[in-house]
Amino acid sequence: MKKPLIIVRGAGDLATGTIHRLWSAGFPVLALEAAHPAAIRRQVALSEAVYEGAATVEGVTAVRIDGPDRLAEVLARGRVPLLIDPEGQCIPKLKPAAVVDAILAKRNLGTTRDMASLTIGLGPGFTAGVDVDFVVETMRGHNLGRVIREGAARPNTGVPGIIGGYGAERVLHAAQAGVLYNVRSIGDFVERGEPIALIRNEAGDHPVPAAIPGLIRGLIRHGFPVTEGFKIADIDPRKEEYQNCFTISDKARCIAGSVLELVCRYTLE
Repeated sequence: MKKPLIIVRGAGDLATGTIHRLWSAGFPVLALEAAHPAAIRRQVALSEAVYEGAATVEGVTAVRIDGPDRLAEVLARGRVPLLIDPEGQCIPKLKPAAVVDAILAKRNLGTTRDMASLTIGLGPGFTAGVDVDFVVETMRGHNLGRVIREGAARPNTGVPGIIGGYGAERVLHAAQAGVLYNVRSIGDFVERGEPIALIRNEAGDHPVPAAIPGLIRGLIRHGFPVTEGFKIADIDPRKEEYQNCFTISDKARCIAGSVLELVCRYTLE
């Protein structure tokens, strides 16, 4: 490997943007994921490799591995190895040049500055100079992608960014606990009130209606167990933007650019 190993914690849609950018720049990347990731924008999330064994997003393929011993083999094949290791237990052994926490949990799930010479946290939950070296702002707006060298990113508001004039309405949450069964697919156009899925529990089947008309940009996996309030779908009101369901978002690319900037500056010296 001509460039040093970078470990990215998380492989959801925003993390995938970072993995894709680093990989495209020639960095060997190892992605770490949970045993049951719940990505909404599954078509652009390399975390799907946990379930399928492999996943490809815009020409970059992630392959699930059972342990760090397969790391070199998968990298040599031109693939991104993905390991189920939510706690980052492999990090001390592998000694990466940088660790990027891209879990986007809105809180720190265990990343510390001693994990690597360079540590980067995406979004709220991290303080630059305390638990990570740098923080990258993830909230849409003027400061999206800004590198924070002291302090933290803006706190999570819980309100999705405005797209096509809609904010909170475009994100659907489970009204009750149960198992989610999809009746529509990512990329489908739906009208307001049209069921896109149902939640099945002891009380029966509960339809999940679309709150606005638009394209289903994200939808959690069929058969996934959900709790009340769990985020399950994302609808894009711009029906002409079909291709957006299957490509990395502008937000993810902006964040990824800032991560690449930091990695190039502080690992290639």
